[in-house]
Amino acid sequence: MSHAFYIYLSYGISGAIVFALIGWTWLDGRARQAELRALEAAGIRRRSSAAATETSPQ
Repeated sequence: MSHAFYIYLSYGISGAIVFALIGWTWLDGRARQAELRALEAAGIRRRSSAAATETSPQ
């Protein structure tokens, strides 16, 4: 058995972990966006949006 097997295996495992983390982050972001939409639909607003409207010049 050559060392190439271990090198390719380690690259494959590392790539799989990176793609899993990217997918997890993307799915978690979508879940948080859905939670924000549900909260805003329920009438609960973010404090930062209220502060932005108070300080904006008219």
